[in-house]
Amino acid sequence: MTPVRVLFAGSPEIAVPSLETVAAVAHVVGVLTNPPAPKGRGLKPEPTPVALKAAEILPGVPVLEPGRLGPAEREAVAALEPDLLVVFAYGRLFGPKFLSLFPRGGINAHPSLLPRWRGCAPIPYAILSRDQVTGVSVQKLALRMDSGDVLLRETMALDARETTESLSAKAAAAGARLLARAVENAMAGREAPEAQDESQATYSSAISKDDGRVDWSLDALDIDARARAYYPWPGAWTTWNGERLALLDLEPSGGSSDAEPGTVLSVDTPKGIMVQTGQGLVALKRLQLRGKKPLGYKDFLNGARGFVGSVLGLP
Repeated sequence: MTPVRVLFAGSPEIAVPSLETVAAVAHVVGVLTNPPAPKGRGLKPEPTPVALKAAEILPGVPVLEPGRLGPAEREAVAALEPDLLVVFAYGRLFGPKFLSLFPRGGINAHPSLLPRWRGCAPIPYAILSRDQVTGVSVQKLALRMDSGDVLLRETMALDARETTESLSAKAAAAGARLLARAVENAMAGREAPEAQDESQATYSSAISKDDGRVDWSLDALDIDARARAYYPWPGAWTTWNGERLALLDLEPSGGSSDAEPGTVLSVDTPKGIMVQTGQGLVALKRLQLRGKKPLGYKDFLNGARGFVGSVLGLP
């Protein structure tokens, strides 16, 4: 069987395992990724994780890092003579002119059970919604976002303790397995596409850095879900004495009181610092004031005089 000529498109860390597995079963003739982006204190432009991995495992293979997909970029891709476009978290939509460059079309791994959570933030939304299951789908690329026929799925049960970081790692591994199978199926003519049920479609939208601010009037389970969905970015946070306070680890706890939401009630060893929400309590386990080091709740309280009894989130 002649290996299919693949253009792999992806950018963040979640796509790196898929690049590795696809490269093992197909002939990757090029890698398409986002341009280097400023990072760190010096804001020095750094290549994407996919670009770095491609340079490591695919020496001599062109790595394309365009800011747009215009005529010149299409010409560069066409020169590689790819058969199939394979995508995981590239971050851009493909138009009809670009997709026409691939005789076998394109396939995309998406970290949700399509048609649930189409869009750019399916993993945080699964956690925010307290879904009991999620997964990864491989779909045929279509012009409308995440609407293509599904080729393969893998389901993952959720236990309400996942973070976006931990669930992304699981989705990365599952996506790699599925994309390798999907490429092999495409080469062997074994594809079995299944149309999505449009009536079941739900959508995730972009997350902003301000979404992590805790609304203490919500119930404890919602606050916990937000903290997990927004870890590591943008992170759950509140204010104390006018200072930004990052909540690095928290969990819902039993009990409640008549206190105002956001009131720091007590310390419960070994649970943490107990805070009243709109319904129920949460236990803060690890915290960080702006400009300070992350601390466990006991060490934090040693330097936070007056914390117990205060109200979090005030302007």
